[in-house]
Amino acid sequence: MSSNPVGWFEIYVQDMARAKAFYEAVFAVTFERLNSPEIEMWAFPMDMDRYGAGGALVRMPGVPSGGNSTLVYFSCEDCAVEASRVAAAGGRIARDKLSIGEYGFIVLAHDSEGNLIGLHSLR
Repeated sequence: MSSNPVGWFEIYVQDMARAKAFYEAVFAVTFERLNSPEIEMWAFPMDMDRYGAGGALVRMPGVPSGGNSTLVYFSCEDCAVEASRVAAAGGRIARDKLSIGEYGFIVLAHDSEGNLIGLHSLR
């Protein structure tokens, strides 16, 4: 592999308005609509010249949300800050802030669509 192993991510949702509201509230961001003729896609803010992978919320007929076996970790300054916004945004915490030793800290949460997501920070 010559680059970062993750190049893109998609979080599948059933209710796009609810999912956008959840992620916008938790991460204090605004999504941008992506032009796709057959599926609804809203991209997280991204800078293609910076480290990390871009991604989007996706609503596609026949692809359910929740129950996924893929876990996306979002980078945070202090994952407790974003975790504190989860319940008010319609999600729930699955695992409170937990030390992973020299690699920092994580929080596991369910979004408004039932998807399990991770929050990661070094402090």
